[in-house]
Parts: sequence; C-alpha cells; structure tokens
Amino acid sequence: MQAGLLGAVIGSSGLGTAAMAQQTPYATINAAAEASPVTVQPLRGNVSLLQGSGGNMAAFAGAEGMFLVDDGISLSKDKIEVALRGISPAPIRYAVNTHWHWDHADGNEWTHRAGAVLIAHANTARHLDQTIRVEEWGHTFTPVSQDARIAQLVRGEKSMQFGGETIRLRPYVPSHTDGDLSAYFTKADVLLTGDTWWNGLYPFIDYVAGGSIDGMIRAAEANVAMAGSGTIVVPGHGPVGGRKGLVEYRNMLVAIRANVAALKKQGKTLEETIAARPTADFDDKWGKAIISPALFTTLVFRGV
Repeated sequence: MQAGLLGAVIGSSGLGTAAMAQQTPYATINAAAEASPVTVQPLRGNVSLLQGSGGNMAAFAGAEGMFLVDDGISLSKDKIEVALRGISPAPIRYAVNTHWHWDHADGNEWTHRAGAVLIAHANTARHLDQTIRVEEWGHTFTPVSQDARIAQLVRGEKSMQFGGETIRLRPYVPSHTDGDLSAYFTKADVLLTGDTWWNGLYPFIDYVAGGSIDGMIRAAEANVAMAGSGTIVVPGHGPVGGRKGLVEYRNMLVAIRANVAALKKQGKTLEETIAARPTADFDDKWGKAIISPALFTTLVFRGV
C-alpha cells in the first residue's frame, strides 16, 4: 500500500460512501486498518517499512532483537506480528512512539507485553495518560493502560546504540503535536519523520495537543537540513521519499500559510478564507486524501 493507509482510506478501504458518511474519521480509519493487509518494504541496512496499520511503521532487525518506530493500530496486531516474523524471528526490544496519536501508538500495550521498552517524548507520555477530545476525528481518547505507558522519556536529542546501528531521536516541540520525534538510523541513512512530514497529503495539526502550523514549518525545515541527497526518508503517511520531497512539502506549507495569513489580515472570516481557496495551487497533489483543502485551511487559519 504505497500511498499509506490514510491516503487510501477514501478510495481503497472497501467501505461504501454511504457507510463512510455514517462513521467518524476515527472509526473509518480503524475499519480501513482492520481490512488492510500489512505490507513490508525493505529499505536499507536492515530497516524495513511496514504499511497498512494507520501511520507508517519501521522495524530494524539486529542481533539483539527488533527496534520499532511506531507500532500502529492495535486492531492490526496479528498482521503486524506476522509481518515482523517475516523480517526476523528476533523479539521486539524497543518501540519508539513518534507522537501520541493512536494510528502510531495504539500498539503500545501488545508491544510492551511482547518485551519492548516504550520510548517517547515526555509530552507524548503525558498525552497518553490524559483524556483528550479530538473534534476533527470525532473521538475522545481515554488514558492508556499501565502496559501502554512510556518507560523512557525523551526531552532532548537522544542517541541509542542497538544492533550495530546508531539511532538518533530528535524532538520537534511544537510541530504536528507538542511531542513529535524523528528517528534517524545513521548507518543505514534512513530518516523516519513521523507526522512532521505527510508525503502527498495535507497534514493534520493537533492544536489540542500543542501543535501549530509554524511548528510544522520549523520541523519541515529541520527535516530538510537533516536529510542528505541519498537519505531514504519515511513520512508518517504516504510513500517513501527523499530530500526533494521534504523541500516540496516545506514550500507548500510556507506558501499556504502566507496565503491564509494574508486573507486573515484583510479581515476575512474562516468561511470567507475557505471560499477564497488559498490552497488551490496545491490541491491536485495534496488535497485528495483524508485532510481536505477546507479542513487544512481551517487548521492553518487557527494558527496564524
């Protein structure tokens, strides 16, 4: 599923339009994850991409075991386990959450029970322990179980040695949320951005959990600076790309922010700003998935 699960929810989930209209986005994404296969794409240096359970996941297989970046939606547990066994029979030793959203961290409970030490930014750990309503998804998230709680907190840049690889964790505060991390496998030259990059999709910005459009732009700039010409870059949603895609994404965010800010400065209401179509130049590429042009305009308007 090269487009990633969120990018395929509208067109490829197998759900009829009428059925989808009766469901919240949260329920629609869960139903798509339940129906979707979990596919594996080897990348480089024993790092593999897993797609089909919410956001993109990655697994590094070393002599010491498996190191996961995100663990998907728990409905996909059995399919993820089969996919991981196809990569290596080694046990899961670590699982990093790039942020708190369930499509990236809902598998925490089962991965911990399988032996993984859970790692995330301190703000992510705090959100997982809270009751949070996300109106755009039509869902209220309740505190996670004891087994799903974070064991190792990240507050600044952190470097880990595992299986002959060096993994650098970098916080982006704020960005998509106030607790985003990237994970860079230095020897493999593979960068996992989490939801600080959505490749070919307008991104969601979680203002309830401290996210902001300006933080998204700063994170995009940081990702561009981190990636080299040969770096394999895995977005939170969408297909694998590289530095060129990061630059295109950064430029899109900057341009739409400027368009929306100019309209708001003129005194336009949200409804008038949406009607002016400040995203029009980008909609053909970025506006065909779960975050519509109108919703993305709304999210940007809130932050300028």
